[in-house]
Amino acid sequence: MIETPRGPVEQIDVLVVGAGFGGIAMADRLSRDGRGRDFLVLEAADEVGGTWRDNTYPGCACDVPTALYSLSGHAHPGWSHSFGRQAEIQAYLVSVADRIGLRERLVTSCEVTGARWDAEAARWVVDTGRGRVRARHLVVATGALSTPSVPRLPGLERFEGEVFHSSRWRHDVPLEGKRVAVVGTGASAVQFVPEIAGTAEHVTVFQRTPGWILPRLDRSIPERRQALYRRFPILQRIVRGRVYAGRELYVLAFTRAQFLLRLFEWFARFYLFLNVRDRTTRTALTPDFSIGCKRVLLTSQWLPALTRPDVSLVCGAASAVTPRGVVDPGGREHPADVIIFGTGFQPTEPPIARLVTGADGRTLAEHWDGSPRAYNGVTVSGFPNLFLLYGPNTNLGHSSIVYMLESQAEHVLRLLDLAGRDARGTVEVRDRAEADYADRMDRELADTVWNRGGCSSWYIDSRGRNSVMWPTFTFRYREQVRSVDPADFVVG
Repeated sequence: MIETPRGPVEQIDVLVVGAGFGGIAMADRLSRDGRGRDFLVLEAADEVGGTWRDNTYPGCACDVPTALYSLSGHAHPGWSHSFGRQAEIQAYLVSVADRIGLRERLVTSCEVTGARWDAEAARWVVDTGRGRVRARHLVVATGALSTPSVPRLPGLERFEGEVFHSSRWRHDVPLEGKRVAVVGTGASAVQFVPEIAGTAEHVTVFQRTPGWILPRLDRSIPERRQALYRRFPILQRIVRGRVYAGRELYVLAFTRAQFLLRLFEWFARFYLFLNVRDRTTRTALTPDFSIGCKRVLLTSQWLPALTRPDVSLVCGAASAVTPRGVVDPGGREHPADVIIFGTGFQPTEPPIARLVTGADGRTLAEHWDGSPRAYNGVTVSGFPNLFLLYGPNTNLGHSSIVYMLESQAEHVLRLLDLAGRDARGTVEVRDRAEADYADRMDRELADTVWNRGGCSSWYIDSRGRNSVMWPTFTFRYREQVRSVDPADFVVG
């Protein structure tokens, strides 16, 4: 059993793993259900927040407008900027957790080490670092961007300096006067490199592939407007609706009218020209794939930072590490005292999938075999009473994942109802329904920029499928999961 704020627990109706945006959204919906469902939330860290708790690197901020980046039932009128900073978002999640009374149902510093389906008892048996708990339903809300991806560079273990990933920032490692090698030029690197440039003696950036850069049109939100939002919440809801509608229009360019992307490319090239006047450097920073194929990087500081005399751009991935530096593809060693990896995460190979064992004795990772798939991104055949939040094919290239998470939490509640109140009731998606749904995702993604844009991205899994992106409007997803067709499920 597990010791909780409410006492020791051996069995629970609903067990939620993870207390980031997804876990909090699920807990919020369960709390408001009104049917007295008993639930518990397990969190491996010592506080809620997920990726916004972990990513504390300098300059960390969201690239989705704050108008959309909050739970619909918990508006926050006090955002200081149109794009939220990490500390503000983390504080917001903590405040929501406190507001909904999550602390009474939350067990922190409790890492899940395994979960297996006990068919005889119709329960999930979940082992953790703090004991075992049995749950009728298991909700996995560990997120898609939680496990750092670090390349296995030859010689890395012999490096004499400090090494860390941007999502595990070492604030105890001073960068003043240090030579810093940054490996990767993704969404994290474009935020922290401008922050450490000028502090470090020199920053060397290793760029495997350039990304399309657009300015982040960030602005501060005056206290007068924040006060208006507090007094008249409807005003903030109107802004939220306007921003949501505008963002949904981006889907047309990504999926149906890709000729519109040429306008964005033209602007990105012009923006690059304004900030980088050296033609050779500009060429090195110009992608050879369609804008939108990879995540578009919103930043107004990255390009100016690369033109600083104390910042060097190396074209090509780091090939090896020596005791005192990093080697480029041409064999040249670049001296370094600190190596920082800004190399992203593992969305198509989440570690939790290796820990969850289904009815046939196979883990979720074995079931997926390198290509995750789930019906509506939530349920998986062979895994009764298991529900995924931020599962396969639910990531977005244009809007807020919070909208998707809230849609999924509502969907899970309907599936719990389908399973019924009987202690042994189960719900499991039919294999055919799951396969047909995956085929549909493949068809709808086939002609999108994410599949045909000419890039290599983390959207594509090891089997060559796009198992990450949602192919159309987010309101279509919400409409799709609003109802549950019993014919698609085996109800026991």
